[in-house]
Amino acid sequence: MASACLIGVIVAYFIFKQYNSESDSEKIWDFAAYFLIAGFLGARLYYCALNPIYYFNNPLEILDFREGGLSIHGGIVAGITAIIILAKTYKLPVLNTLDSFICGTALAQSIGRWGNFFNSEAFGSPTNLPWKLYIPLSQRPEQFVDYEYFHPTFLYESILDLCIFFILLTLIKKFGTKFPGLTTCSYLILYSCVRIFVESIRVDSALNIHGIQIAKIISVLLIILGAIGLLTIIKKNFKQI
Repeated sequence: MASACLIGVIVAYFIFKQYNSESDSEKIWDFAAYFLIAGFLGARLYYCALNPIYYFNNPLEILDFREGGLSIHGGIVAGITAIIILAKTYKLPVLNTLDSFICGTALAQSIGRWGNFFNSEAFGSPTNLPWKLYIPLSQRPEQFVDYEYFHPTFLYESILDLCIFFILLTLIKKFGTKFPGLTTCSYLILYSCVRIFVESIRVDSALNIHGIQIAKIISVLLIILGAIGLLTIIKKNFKQI
């Protein structure tokens, strides 16, 4: 997880450097650690919030990072918030900084999902497809103890996140300077669509509200937010043409 985040920051640095001054680019390293800490804490606290009963009864377990338990949605919200604050603090162009880090985030997610493979977690429903994934008995949900093979949803998301990375990289190369913020809004829409697809297959959702996974609800909200942002950016820039 840590190595994937570091790779994401390195990618963000080189993307930012391509479109901004050398002095501004160097500032990325100054606040990269704050961004990583904010994203990590956001992901952890959001995960704990989705399991309120357990963590209310075991509050010290919130600090037990060795047991895992991170949620990407919490990391996204905390990370974006941290970048906005840090970019303003370091007097960097906010939207350009966001675009660079979001592009790196997509790659980091693609790599980081392989942690689910090694932990035998975040898998989907039973399947006999050729690319089926064996899950040890100890990791299977109670209702699926009689099944051995499941959809490797971590792999689905890893591949799709990698595709998103290349799409965002293309967008930032072609439209980054002309439409700052477009890459970020596109990520919110694209990743949320991927997450809705993956959640439709997964069997280990942390929380359901009236039978709907919370991840789907948050994803829909992010799609709406991303769409509003895209329309605003395009409308604003076309007025300037």
